[in-house]
Amino acid sequence: MMTRAIMGYIFATLCLAFFKHSASAAVSSYNVQELGAKADGTTDSTKFFLSAWSLACASNVSAQVYVPSGKYLISNAVVFSGRNCKRTMVMRIDGTIIAPADYNLIANDEIWIKFDNVNGLYISGGTVDAQAAPLWACKASGNSCPTGATSLGFYSSRNIVVSGIASINSQMFHMIVYKCNNTKLQGIKISAPVDSPNTDGIHVQLSTGVSILSSQIGTGDDCVSIGPGTTDTWIESVSCGPGHGISIGSLGWNLQEPGVQNLTVKTVTFRNTENGVRIKTWARSSTGFVNNVLFQHISMGNVKNPILIDQDYCPNQENCPDKVSGVKISNVIYQDIHGTSATPVALRLQCSKSFPCSGIRLQDVELTYNNQSATSSCANAAGEASGVMKPSSCL
Repeated sequence: MMTRAIMGYIFATLCLAFFKHSASAAVSSYNVQELGAKADGTTDSTKFFLSAWSLACASNVSAQVYVPSGKYLISNAVVFSGRNCKRTMVMRIDGTIIAPADYNLIANDEIWIKFDNVNGLYISGGTVDAQAAPLWACKASGNSCPTGATSLGFYSSRNIVVSGIASINSQMFHMIVYKCNNTKLQGIKISAPVDSPNTDGIHVQLSTGVSILSSQIGTGDDCVSIGPGTTDTWIESVSCGPGHGISIGSLGWNLQEPGVQNLTVKTVTFRNTENGVRIKTWARSSTGFVNNVLFQHISMGNVKNPILIDQDYCPNQENCPDKVSGVKISNVIYQDIHGTSATPVALRLQCSKSFPCSGIRLQDVELTYNNQSATSSCANAAGEASGVMKPSSCL
């Protein structure tokens, strides 16, 4: 079922081994501190990071950008372009990269730190701190505030490995993978308060062959969100909480929209989250679809909506003229889902009236509420259930 996803997973693993070898055998290392960056957290180091990247990019031999221990201020939006790089790019981070205390300096930019058009990229270690609490406070006050920037963006790139990096207190999303092929995110630690707005952990869109492994994500929005045009994605051994769970969607905002297919989410733990595994589509006309999804070996702990398909998504009843989702959902498997629900209805499949869900399979689902079996609710959903079923299947 997930052949291409498995191939992408294996490819990314081989890339990790290759990039590690490249880093250890690097002939040239461009140290941002030696180029002029100050590790005091107050002196702008943007130009020295760009200089180190440019030197490594132009190198005819294996090279790396090295960020030693300390705090380094990158005071504006920066793009590390790989368009003219001659070899695989390696960035080793032992220190912390921080955003300016004045959020306005980056909050009107889409991405704070962006990697663009890189073919072969290995990033290891370090912390990225966007210091976004003042922006969140501005938004909470109801005042006019900028949207905020995503902390790390990987755009139009191939063969990426990011290992062991921590992202804290992002203004908006922590990480975006957009229009990328063969990307591995491993050992990622993401942290933001539960009430921080729109601080999704990792968002993947229009990408193929993405794997997210052995990571801890706690934030104010989705731990992982899967956008349109995402295929062959593998998520495994992830801890989520607080947050809104792992979501496919929102999908179906546009009439013409690519679908999501071949997604595996396995061995994931949710604790005190808004949702567990969720598929969310706008109640709008759309050519989008969701096909071939496996949710397997999932543990829920006090989760409000452990299993949720919501095809009636229409906040404040605005921008949904038809109030019927055109996104077609098919071949979704829920296997070995267990734990506790924070609400009586632990399994809710609210599918489209015009395009009912098909091929839904429930196997060994055991969810309780207040030490009793929870309940289920289905609408416009067809499929089958087998094995242990608590709550009883509503298919």
